[in-house]
Amino acid sequence: MSTPTTAPLTRRDQAERAMRHSWFPVARSVDLATPQPAVLLGEQLVVFRDGSGAARVTARRCPHRGADLSLGIVHGGSIGCPYHGWRFDGADGGCTHVPSLADQSRIPPKAAIRAYPAVERFGHVWTVLEEPVTELYDPAEWHGHDLVWLAADPLDSPTGVAAAIENFRDVAHFPFVHQVSMGPTPEVVEPLEVSRDGIDVRMERMLDAGSGDWAAQGDCLMAYHCIAPGFASISYRYANAGLRVVAGFPSPVSYEQVKIFWGVANDRDFRGDSLEECLRVEEMVYLEDMPVVANLQPREVPWDAEVPEFSVPADLFTLNYRRAFGELMNRTERLLSGEGGPART
Repeated sequence: MSTPTTAPLTRRDQAERAMRHSWFPVARSVDLATPQPAVLLGEQLVVFRDGSGAARVTARRCPHRGADLSLGIVHGGSIGCPYHGWRFDGADGGCTHVPSLADQSRIPPKAAIRAYPAVERFGHVWTVLEEPVTELYDPAEWHGHDLVWLAADPLDSPTGVAAAIENFRDVAHFPFVHQVSMGPTPEVVEPLEVSRDGIDVRMERMLDAGSGDWAAQGDCLMAYHCIAPGFASISYRYANAGLRVVAGFPSPVSYEQVKIFWGVANDRDFRGDSLEECLRVEEMVYLEDMPVVANLQPREVPWDAEVPEFSVPADLFTLNYRRAFGELMNRTERLLSGEGGPART
């Protein structure tokens, strides 16, 4: 009698598994006046701020009778169920109070919800579903700057994380998609100078402000930075105004559906447009992209070459991002096989 064998993981399988071990945002910090529902790779979550001011992320389903904890009320360090009032600690998930019990020592010992790590950064609350394979993003180019963040309204897109990041990093689509926001731009893309270090990809290029809504602050150096799987930023360095930033963090609701959390930041001494104006201009760009990206086929990068694709030199950043994502997949497999713990990005 033959022994059943387990089919090897596809690259898609590895990509999804790597994302379960990666940090993603699940809410904006400004929205935590009330508990917020979130979905990350199919996991139903609730994000809330406890009585001490700490952001918390836990499973959303109450294990008593299945109520939605995002409809509940925060009591000190716990989230209270809206159905029967059971309370669960935001730090470890343990049940802390059952109102119907006269004797609280009789709380069912296994009554608990899963609690996840929660870190606030870039105006958002971040979490990770499984043991993280890397630390939370902390770009070195922003060290030493006092960045003031403004988190934008998140955008829903029927694409995967990699497809969303590639759109944010692609430069050849500017003259076709961003004619309003950027004005006329050259169709021919100059030779790109792209570098990759593990899961980090970087590129610099000059921005000719042109005649679009970007023209007000003049030309600048654009420093592109991508970290697999879900971090993409542009640091704009103006000779006179200083540093401003736009960053996107697509968060996978499912493998082929993301909620794009994003925001802008200005150095505190930035001498150009206000944060609100920078966000308005960057939102124009995002909204121009959305109808095009929403109709990509397939919805995510074809990791297993299930459809043909052809690339040219203008795709150099994209190709290096895919290599970076592949490196993240390999690190995740090594972590799960016991070969190594979380590594720096």
